Amino acid sequence: MPDWKQAFLERYAQLTDIDKFTEASLKPMRKSIRVNTLKTSIKNIKESFENLEQVPWCKEGFFINKQAVGNTKEHFLGYIYLQGAASMIPPVVLKPEPGDMVLDMCASPGSKTSQMAAMMCNQGIIVANDNKIDRLKPLTINLQRCGVLNTVMTRMEGRWFRNKFDKILLDAPCSGIGTIRKSYKTIGMWNPQTVKKMAGVQKQLITTAFDALKEGGTMLYSTCTLEPHEDEAIINYLLEKYSTAKIEKISLDIKRGSIAEEFEGEKYNPEVKKCLKLWPQDNDTEGFFVAKISKS
Repeated sequence: MPDWKQAFLERYAQLTDIDKFTEASLKPMRKSIRVNTLKTSIKNIKESFENLEQVPWCKEGFFINKQAVGNTKEHFLGYIYLQGAASMIPPVVLKPEPGDMVLDMCASPGSKTSQMAAMMCNQGIIVANDNKIDRLKPLTINLQRCGVLNTVMTRMEGRWFRNKFDKILLDAPCSGIGTIRKSYKTIGMWNPQTVKKMAGVQKQLITTAFDALKEGGTMLYSTCTLEPHEDEAIINYLLEKYSTAKIEKISLDIKRGSIAEEFEGEKYNPEVKKCLKLWPQDNDTEGFFVAKISKS
């Protein structure tokens, strides 16, 4: 059992039912797969695996009870991708289409990149970027395994992009508070200084991404943390900086968690309530935050 820090419990008790949160965070993650329609069909995968349960918000997503799914031929051949159910949400909300020019700013290890490529039927262009060479290795392997053909990989700081994109996915690096179910180490590593550091990085990333977005384009900001300074406060920062930024309501078949209207003395723009926050206890997933942003 993990050793919960008192400061951690007191902090997040301000935002949710802390007993339900800690209880849900200690449960093992439900295993889920996404069918890679670039290589096979949902029908074929349903015939290959028993007792698949539909992920309500993603038609290609399924909860699966089978052990060692990563050792199956379907996984090796790229017919399926082992992906958290909440992780499937950003591409579903962004809705990249064939012919779009898309930027995946923090792409590794490629789960959402390959999901978008399938949605685009391998047409159009995805620029899959990451800023560390060691993170490009799993990205390369996963895109090759999944038969992704419409993607160009880059390794650079986001601020170097000069092209304008139709759609941008910014799945930002974060403190990972929503991932406790994957690793209890997250609790031991947590401290408020890390949160402040990550928030600074996220502000840089979201402004860079918004600058690279075409007028009339759509951007998706997501994190696997539940920290207001990395979620609601980042969207509030964007709205204060750009009058052309607009938050779009997210319509999904999903139970929505509570959005912070203010935290630690900072009040957020009411538009922030249009964002989607999932606590682990809401849908039996990892914790996640999603914001859909358009540019006028």
